[in-house]
Amino acid sequence: MAQAMVKASTMTLPAVNDDLNGYLSKISAFPVLTVEQEQVLARKYRDEEDLDSAGQMVMSQLRFVVHLARSYSGYGLPLADLVQEGNIGLMKAVKRFDPDVGVRLISFAVHWIRAEIHEYVIRNWRIVKVATTKAQRKLFFKLRSSKKGLGWFSQAEAQAVAEDLGVTEAQVYEMESRLTSGDMSFDATTADDGTEKRALRPAEYLYDDNGDPAVAAESENYANSQVTTLTAGMEELDDRSRNILQRRWLNDDNKSTLQELADEYSVSAERIRQIEKAAMNKLKAHMLDA
Repeated sequence: MAQAMVKASTMTLPAVNDDLNGYLSKISAFPVLTVEQEQVLARKYRDEEDLDSAGQMVMSQLRFVVHLARSYSGYGLPLADLVQEGNIGLMKAVKRFDPDVGVRLISFAVHWIRAEIHEYVIRNWRIVKVATTKAQRKLFFKLRSSKKGLGWFSQAEAQAVAEDLGVTEAQVYEMESRLTSGDMSFDATTADDGTEKRALRPAEYLYDDNGDPAVAAESENYANSQVTTLTAGMEELDDRSRNILQRRWLNDDNKSTLQELADEYSVSAERIRQIEKAAMNKLKAHMLDA
C-alpha cells in the first residue's frame, strides 16, 4: 500500500475565501491517506524534514477541518475564517505528530484544530473578551449545548452544568449573563426619549472617584481662599520685597534671576536672596495666621 502512495510534490495550500464551494472543490482532489501511507509520510517528515510529506498529510485532512469548522457557524463568524484558523491548527498538529504513538493523525489533530478555532471565536465573538480563564472558556463553549430552553437557567440546570464542568454555580450565571448581553459603545448616545435634552452617552455614566460635588466645591473654595490670603499677604510687604517675589515666583513667563534684580537695585545678588527669604518668611507667617 505504501508503494501506491501518491507521489510527493511541492504543494500550495488552497486559499480560503468566501467561495467555499470552490475551495471544497479544490481540496476534494487530494486523496485520503491510508494508515500505511500516513505512517510513511510522517516518518519521512520527522526523520528527514521533508516538507512535501508534511504537505501531503495536511492536504489529506483539509476536508475534516471544514467539517469541524461548520460546527462553529452558530457564533456568527465567517466560515472561511473559521476554516483558515482550523487549517493553522492542522499544520501545528502535523508538525508535532509522532507516528510511533499508534494513533491516526486526525485523532491527534482534532484537538489542535479545535484549539485554534476556539481562540479565534473568543477573540472575535465580541469586542470585549467574554472568556479569559480556563473555566470561562469551558463554560463559553459548553453553555449553549447545555441549555434546554431559551430562558435563563433554573437553579437545577445551573447546578448540573457546574458539576459537569467543575465550576461554581456563580460562574455559570456570570457566563450566562455575558452571553446574553451585547456590546455597547461608550460613545453611542442612548435612545432619544423625544425631549430636546441631549441623550447621555454610556461613558458619561461611569463612576468617577474624584467626582464628589462636595469635595470639588471644597477644593475650589480652598484654592480661592489661598489666592485671597496670598494677595493680602503681598499687600503687607514693601514695594521692593513685593516686586522681587512677584518677578521671582509669580510671573508665568520671564522669571527674573537674582543677578538681574541685583543689577536693577544696584545691590549684590546675595542681598536680593536675603530680601527674598525675609519676604517669604513674612508671607508664610501671614498665611499661617489666616
